[in-house]
Amino acid sequence: MLILSALTGLYYGCRNKYCKNKEAETLNEYLTGNKNLRPFPVALSLIASYVSGVTILGTPSEVYNFGTQYWFIVIAIWFSGLVVAYVYLPVFLKLQVNSSYEYLELRFNRVVRTIVSVFFVLDELMFLPIVIYVPSLAFNQVTGINIHVIGTIVCIVCIFYTLLGGLKAVVWTDSWQVIAMFISVVVVIALGTFTIGGPSVIIDLNSKGDRFEFFNFNPSMYERYTVFSVVIGGFTYWTCFNSVNQTMVQRYLSLPNEKQSKLSVLLFTIGVSLFVWICCYAGILVYATYYGCDPLSLGRIKADDQILPLFVMETVGHLRGVPGLFIAGVFGAALSSLSVVLNSTAQVFLEDFIKGCMRLTLSERTATLVVKSVVLVLGTVAVGFLYVVEHMGGVLAMASSLSAIAAGTTCGIFTLGMLVPWANSYGAIAGGLAGALMSGLVSFGGQFVSAAKLVVAHKLPVFANETCFDKYSIDKNLTIPIIEYPDETDIFPLFRLSFMWITPVGVCTVLIVGAVVSILTGRTNLKFLDPELISPVMQWVLPPEAQRYAGTAIRKARNREIVENEKMVQDAPISTVEKHVAYSRTPSPVAIHLKCV
Repeated sequence: MLILSALTGLYYGCRNKYCKNKEAETLNEYLTGNKNLRPFPVALSLIASYVSGVTILGTPSEVYNFGTQYWFIVIAIWFSGLVVAYVYLPVFLKLQVNSSYEYLELRFNRVVRTIVSVFFVLDELMFLPIVIYVPSLAFNQVTGINIHVIGTIVCIVCIFYTLLGGLKAVVWTDSWQVIAMFISVVVVIALGTFTIGGPSVIIDLNSKGDRFEFFNFNPSMYERYTVFSVVIGGFTYWTCFNSVNQTMVQRYLSLPNEKQSKLSVLLFTIGVSLFVWICCYAGILVYATYYGCDPLSLGRIKADDQILPLFVMETVGHLRGVPGLFIAGVFGAALSSLSVVLNSTAQVFLEDFIKGCMRLTLSERTATLVVKSVVLVLGTVAVGFLYVVEHMGGVLAMASSLSAIAAGTTCGIFTLGMLVPWANSYGAIAGGLAGALMSGLVSFGGQFVSAAKLVVAHKLPVFANETCFDKYSIDKNLTIPIIEYPDETDIFPLFRLSFMWITPVGVCTVLIVGAVVSILTGRTNLKFLDPELISPVMQWVLPPEAQRYAGTAIRKARNREIVENEKMVQDAPISTVEKHVAYSRTPSPVAIHLKCV
């Protein structure tokens, strides 16, 4: 799998450099694939953008410990897919922005764009080491190979093909990796199901252990999983991640038209919901396998996320190649997520910080060099963090908390711009700050009380009987720890909220504060608002006069780029102009004339 990924990057890197079509050498080719990719590989790449080793290892352990209520996330995924396709996606496709955060400058101002871009970069920087460390830990468990060695090798391979081949290499390697993920997980659960005696045995043992829980309508927001928290919270989180995050929007815009973009969203929704469903099934399979002999209680594993690798080694580990296939799938998920982060963050750095914030105009050669340098630096950071992340116990919690804060705040600001036409830049900034503060309070507060053991997640009961000690050669004098659940009534209510509510809290805070502040500071005049900046589902509130300004926002932005490019070309020596014509989507007459001269 690693070799195939590296060869894919090598192929597209050499193809871009030596093919007769000079268009393949452009920055546009590197970042967007010249917008001529196909829906199916893009859909696989979208799946890879979300699914990581954390998903493969974490979802089964959640179902094992808390029951099947999480299975309702599949419903949330489908609702999310519909909203993304018909509410958010048409806006980006109409504007054809280089970065999703460019929309925020068109709708509000440069300050809002910069704030959200910083959120994105910080979130991805925290995510980089986690996406490699977690599967490296699983690999270490099943092989004994040093975490840092395998993690470094995987990072180097990922940097290699991302740096060399650009978006096309990322999309196609994502495709191979997603296929490897599906095959590995399906093979493992199929063999595991056969080994235990079939689905009927799994259903019987999970029923005895009270694992089947699908209709928990408890209105309490403190309970980890209920119908409301999974459907509402899951829908909000999935929508926030899939609708406006640059890692996803970049792929939507790599397709030639809206029809194919929506088709890719449909294929993505089908694929990712099926994969999550399989991971949930793996959870009940693992529970049935270890029914009455909980590995964590017996000290056979140190963390919940290690239970699936343990299951693989003990159930199908004797079959040649199967453990390797499983690890290939886990690392395929890690590689795909890492490459997506590297490529998307590099584009954000170029478009939002260098061009958007600093207003620098670069030649195409310089811009390409900057993008590749960012990929290299970020990859190096990921490798470096591997050596410190295991010594920093709070990093995992901090990364997940920051991700939830960034997702809710960012999505709230985009939603404010697209669905609240009267919102202004003051409302966007105030709403963003309030949303980050509120979701941060819930997230970090929850992490604090959890670390202090003031709040303990209420797992479903597991047990270990006497036969387990002989079965796994465990000392019978081992004392099985008893989980103590403290009195939580005196804990600040926001700190007790289920983590599923962090993103909805952030989004709702942004929308409420942003809408109110916009009204108080002078709402946007809808008569002069470009309707292309508003989602189609809300354009009915715009007055007829607004249609005269359709397309003006993006035209002004492009005209500014042309003027800046012309100024750079006019100020440069003729020899420089001949070598480096400023990068622009629409070459200006001045640039063409000087190029000819």
